[in-house]
Amino acid sequence: MEKVKKVVLAYSGGLDTSVILKWLVETYGCEVITFSADIGQKEDFKKIEENARNTGASKIYVEDLKESFVRDYVFPAFRANAIYEGKYLLGTSLARPLIAKRQVEIARQEGADAVSHGATGKGNDQVRFELGYFAHDPTIRIIAPWREWDLNSRTALMAFAEKHGIAVPTTHAKPYSTDGNLLHISYEGGLLEDPWQQPPEDIFTLTVSPKDAPDSPEVLELQFRQGNPVAVNDRELSAAELLSELNRLGGKHGIGRVDIVENRFVGMKSRGVYETPGGTILRNAHMALESITMDREVMHLRDSLIPQYSTLIYNGFWFSPEMALLQEMIDTSQQTISGVVRMELYKGNCTILGRKSDESIYSEDFATFEADDVYSQRDAEGFIRLNALRLRIQQMRRTQKLS
Repeated sequence: MEKVKKVVLAYSGGLDTSVILKWLVETYGCEVITFSADIGQKEDFKKIEENARNTGASKIYVEDLKESFVRDYVFPAFRANAIYEGKYLLGTSLARPLIAKRQVEIARQEGADAVSHGATGKGNDQVRFELGYFAHDPTIRIIAPWREWDLNSRTALMAFAEKHGIAVPTTHAKPYSTDGNLLHISYEGGLLEDPWQQPPEDIFTLTVSPKDAPDSPEVLELQFRQGNPVAVNDRELSAAELLSELNRLGGKHGIGRVDIVENRFVGMKSRGVYETPGGTILRNAHMALESITMDREVMHLRDSLIPQYSTLIYNGFWFSPEMALLQEMIDTSQQTISGVVRMELYKGNCTILGRKSDESIYSEDFATFEADDVYSQRDAEGFIRLNALRLRIQQMRRTQKLS
């Protein structure tokens, strides 16, 4: 092994990173500094800090990054209505660039010569972390244990943890890989690897089953300013507070559960179960407000870029020049997206009840089915004939060939 003096490990306190901490110390004989980002996953960070210390960490960083995560990563993506393969609201994907950036900053601060993560060699996170590392330090050394060691399964990791007396939350009964933050929580592995198997109800933590949700609907109003949500029911909140409140409301009504088989960047398909209650509400409300405040051609152009924008996030290119270009264009489109959306939450559904804005370009005078003096219906005849011209010419040529 090439000599390593000091490593900064992205440490969640879960099975993988707990084993990695001990493995790094034993394998490289180096000092290991752990970095745990609080991005809303509701973990016991005192316990995580204690476990890191007991497992051999020389120094421990635990930082509250919730506001930065929502303000600088979640909200920009939701201004773009980002969604991967029509279902996934990118909860894990959006967290990785923030963690990678801060991890490199700590490595510089501590004089570390390497960084490490717990992503497997099969997954997307290895790409997201490492692209983030290289974007901020092109010469950083990366240690990816899953690509080096012979612990080739979670069963082997649990055995390693038991042997070394490492406390981990994963059990043989619930061997799921989970990742949580203020935007979502994901579940993979175990019986979920069979796409025919229904997710057991007891894995869900953010949402009640729609069957058990309240029998009475709840109405909320969400206010936006230039594409960003700023208030719930007239109560202005910080970015993290607002998403937390939407999570509470959405979770209460069973909103935001998704079960998908997605295409990973590395080439394989993977089954994931996600809970994204607040994000589901937010995206629906944002699109409803855009429907009355955004120009048609701007919307169509922006919508055509959503798959590319979302794939860049999913694949780990948050810090790429093409991402910066797309974000600038998207943010320009959001200058008029201000107003209020009224929604009903009921048994897994969030239904738009109304939308209003001082920036609205919707006109009742033009859209009405009643009599009006602002639109001449005769004008439609010429409009239609001009648009039909190429179709008429095409058919006339066909007719000539047949005759």
